[in-house]
Amino acid sequence: MLNDKQYLTPRQIVEELDKYIIGQQDAKRNVAIALRNRWRRLSVTSDMQKEIIPNNILMIGATGVGKTEIARRLANLADAPFSKVEASKFTEVGYVGRDVESMVRDLVEQSVNLVKTRKQEEVKEKAALVVEDIILDALIPPIKQTTTKVSGDPAETMPQNDAELNERTRDRFREKIRSGELDHRKIDINVKKPMNPGVGMIGGGMMDESSMINLQEMIGNMMPKRNKKRKVSISEAKRILLEEEASKLIDMDEVKEEAIRKAENTGIIFIDEIDKIAGGSGKHSGPDVSREGVQRDLLPVVEGTAVNTKYGIIKTDHILFIAAGAFHVSKPSDLIPELQGRFPIRVELENLTKDDFYHILKEPKNALTKQYEALFNAEDVTLGFQDQALHEIAEIAFRVNSDIENIGARRLHTVMSHLLNDLLFDMPDVIAPNAQVVITKDLVTERLEQLVKTKDLSEYIL
Repeated sequence: MLNDKQYLTPRQIVEELDKYIIGQQDAKRNVAIALRNRWRRLSVTSDMQKEIIPNNILMIGATGVGKTEIARRLANLADAPFSKVEASKFTEVGYVGRDVESMVRDLVEQSVNLVKTRKQEEVKEKAALVVEDIILDALIPPIKQTTTKVSGDPAETMPQNDAELNERTRDRFREKIRSGELDHRKIDINVKKPMNPGVGMIGGGMMDESSMINLQEMIGNMMPKRNKKRKVSISEAKRILLEEEASKLIDMDEVKEEAIRKAENTGIIFIDEIDKIAGGSGKHSGPDVSREGVQRDLLPVVEGTAVNTKYGIIKTDHILFIAAGAFHVSKPSDLIPELQGRFPIRVELENLTKDDFYHILKEPKNALTKQYEALFNAEDVTLGFQDQALHEIAEIAFRVNSDIENIGARRLHTVMSHLLNDLLFDMPDVIAPNAQVVITKDLVTERLEQLVKTKDLSEYIL
């Protein structure tokens, strides 16, 4: 079942994306519709549900304009498993496209982690009580309570003094553990030793990845589980043991089944650099053969196939695929027709303007200016930006992109780093705690003048 976030209307989804991504309204509208359609499909009660397939999206735009960020934020918004892969990597494995199913396995892995984390949260309180007892046993081992008969009344018994004292001491220490008073104290705990059967070389190149995973898991299960004693602080012990004990309380078979369903119905796979496997040169030999081979291997996965993973078989029919590429050299029509047909929605993302850069610096929840303010706050220094300074930073970033190479919003990282690195170096030796630093337009011009003037900007290019 989908969570509350996924009941958002397309307009509400766009509003949420606007908090992190400036502009690109057309792309946001299309992914919002795609996300809402998932809820609509799962709400269909007839046999038509399995016939409705997602409209995969092809994003076309230069680097740094927000393609990956839109897909990633969409997945976070939907609490959906998300896998990102670069299409060009499939031409580098030595044998064309053999590894394309790995992106589906990555998606299932993400889905298992999402479901497992949620189920661990559900049993967290129960697991915390078990952890508390383990830590308490390490601090004050319990004394087995023996009883003594009281003469005159054989039915009455009384605990020995040592056992009573032990129990009272344990109760006092239990309160201290809960309050965090003993967090820095070191104790010895037993933790599971990770198993590494070391069978990665068995079979050489004859075995595919799925077989290797299953073989490693099988041998790992056959080997005896070993514990390792570690001396850690109580706060660290709480973290380690809580994860172990919570894992014991959840049914992993149930987790796997739910994770497969979640990946099948809500999973998003983002295929970046798809333009790198397009033709474009008109030749049909050399690297182009490799590229077309990758496209043909991608095709069944995008069309809908069954992929074997260590958690079970997953069908890719209803996974949403979002492909992206700059398409500077090639164009979407250079992809093989069958693959083009599997990405019916095409969205062109616009290049960022000076005004976009200004809004990117100021408005998103994770804006660079807010990130640097947080870094300065860690040193108890207040950082502020004048509005004119932000306009100047946006102007410089836009100009450098125009003169050298357009790397989109990533250019702001270069410019901001060049602007603030000296100040970051001076804290806290020169710039003392409780100081206030205000970035003005004059300061921006002075510090970034050389960056704008020099023609050889290679050292500043990310």
